[in-house]
Amino acid sequence: MKLNEIQDLIKFVAKSGVSEVELETKDVKIIIRTPASKNREQIYVQSSSPQVLPVQALQTQEVFKSPEVKTPEVKVNAEDNNANYITVKAPMVGTFYRSSSPDKPLFVNVGDDIIPGKVTCIIEAMKLFNEIESEIKGKIVKVLVNDASPVEYDQALFLVDPS
Repeated sequence: MKLNEIQDLIKFVAKSGVSEVELETKDVKIIIRTPASKNREQIYVQSSSPQVLPVQALQTQEVFKSPEVKTPEVKVNAEDNNANYITVKAPMVGTFYRSSSPDKPLFVNVGDDIIPGKVTCIIEAMKLFNEIESEIKGKIVKVLVNDASPVEYDQALFLVDPS
């Protein structure tokens, strides 16, 4: 299938108002889905042969758009900023968990003492559950992320009072 044929198909789907079109040939499988708002298209192209289609050549709006993931905003009180707290940050991107399973106790709570080597949380990345161990000694003052929330690299997870 040629690039201009794919472009014509995208334009046709956008004008027709259909929500999904699937086209499969011996070389290429194309799925075009339009959400209810009709302002964004999702296009998936699978090829059985090692063929690459240039994305820049497809002159459509937001052809390959990944879903936006919003992380919860966490606000720290001004009185918390006055103390000399240490921020424990996420060493990787993934999903933050406070316990090893829903029926198990939390690794740490506010007020708990931690020492280097103590597991404070788990971050799941690509189906791997990584135990995050403390590198400092102190007391947990605040948990900054909700359980089962996505976290980014270097995102603040805990505030710790080192004294």
